[in-house]
Amino acid sequence: MVKVRVWGSLAEFTEGQTEVEIKADTLRELLDGLAGEYPGLRPQLERGISVAIDGRVYNDSWFTPISEESEVVLLRRLKGG
Repeated sequence: MVKVRVWGSLAEFTEGQTEVEIKADTLRELLDGLAGEYPGLRPQLERGISVAIDGRVYNDSWFTPISEESEVVLLRRLKGG
């Protein structure tokens, strides 16, 4: 199981939990698991979110590996200008 910190207002879609556990080996599996476990989060995931894994931010790198020891943070999509 991967521990995921849910940042800011995204926690309202995980029943107020700021940390959840999801079974996943890749970023895609993590997002699918989150959508399955927390259906209210699905629209946010479909709009696009950012995921920080061990300090590096990913937006669409679906096959990025995740281990149980990884530090994972779910964020609203980070956009640059």
